[in-house]
Amino acid sequence: MKLAKLVVFAAGLLVAASAGAQSWPQKPVRFIVPFSPGGATDISARLLSQKLTEMWGQQIVIENRGGAGGGVGAAEAARMTPDGYNFFFPSGSVMTANQHIYAKLNYNPEKDFVPVTNVVSGPQVLVVPASSPYKTLADLLAAVRANPGKFTFGHAGIGSQIHLAAENFVYQAKLNAISVPYKGEGPALAGLVGGETTFMLPNMAAAIGHVNAGRLRALGVTSAAEAPQMPGVAPIGKTVKGFVNSGWFGIVAPTGTPREIIDRLYGDVRKALDDTQMKARFYAMGLTPVGNTPAQMAKAMKEETKLWATVVRERKISVK
Repeated sequence: MKLAKLVVFAAGLLVAASAGAQSWPQKPVRFIVPFSPGGATDISARLLSQKLTEMWGQQIVIENRGGAGGGVGAAEAARMTPDGYNFFFPSGSVMTANQHIYAKLNYNPEKDFVPVTNVVSGPQVLVVPASSPYKTLADLLAAVRANPGKFTFGHAGIGSQIHLAAENFVYQAKLNAISVPYKGEGPALAGLVGGETTFMLPNMAAAIGHVNAGRLRALGVTSAAEAPQMPGVAPIGKTVKGFVNSGWFGIVAPTGTPREIIDRLYGDVRKALDDTQMKARFYAMGLTPVGNTPAQMAKAMKEETKLWATVVRERKISVK
């Protein structure tokens, strides 16, 4: 008799959980983005949010919390109430590289968060100001090599995805260039347009508008093949042998978030990414929809964490 009651009770819990997930969300949902507006992380989050808002009939509130290579936003996100209405929208580096860079990290990527899904991925593009004398990647490389320590590259902050892309490029191209951190990808791009730095490797999603408007000149892409969104811009790997780099942007939840809500959000993101118009909008920015499962995302992050540990060690990137 007791066993029968336990079975009925457990079944009741499952029904209640399912019903809760089906009725979710019943109020606005919060996404913390750990970088300033105008960068690829922010752009990706806002584009996805538009579709989810349309699907749910509930608003998604985007809160930008930039600083410390995404660490400021991550630390705040780690303290969010895990009630199914608070989520974190980081770039890959925030979850897989910062732990190797910062001596004191105010969040634990593995313990404070659980994966939901990797939303999109995409390459970076090496750009210079439109006024730059360097018309090709070979021109830029020759100048930097002839003047070690005199050229600069901007990025979104120590440990940010585009900082690591640039460091990886400098390492593989055997260059001596100076790192210039900004508080976000948008400000770094503005600085490059204004001639404050020599070059940059922003995410294509953030740079493509500047390139199309003639404010920046693209010298190479970090993908293995030419990107259709930037015809005529060759892969950097053709000049710097073997160089390939890409970044991703995804959703994680604070640990303790109900499993049924995580599964519901994952399913809804997959539906959003399957939308033809959404695919086209992401594609136009050089981003590829991913939508992997929470388990697949966890595995990918574990593998990427090992990769960045090597790059960080070789480039001696650290913040005390």
